[in-house]
Amino acid sequence: MTKEEFLEHCLNIYGTTPDCPFSDDFETAVLRHKDNRKWYALLMKLSRRKFGFDSDEVIDVVNLKVPMELSCPFGVEDGVYPAYHMNKLHWVSVLLPDAPDNVVRFLVSVSFEITEKKTCVKNK
Repeated sequence: MTKEEFLEHCLNIYGTTPDCPFSDDFETAVLRHKDNRKWYALLMKLSRRKFGFDSDEVIDVVNLKVPMELSCPFGVEDGVYPAYHMNKLHWVSVLLPDAPDNVVRFLVSVSFEITEKKTCVKNK
């Protein structure tokens, strides 16, 4: 999946567009919930070397929030790694050129869901 395809998916499914929160960096973007402004995705350009490859190729990577039990079942063959520059128990890094589209779509839906504003249900 390309960065453009990823952003189009997020716009079509979740109605969100990226914003660049870092004043000196216009390539890194976040996708947030409209109501609570929580991040559900962080899109960056990173060197493959950051993930143990012997390559300086710069690729699009998205960090997504996942429950702890989902942070380990994925691996190199899925294009999913422990999160770069974020809590590795709660976030994963997905290498967009390497990850199957269905894995990207699944993980972004999980991330969107677990960062959603929770409503409290009162017992009567």
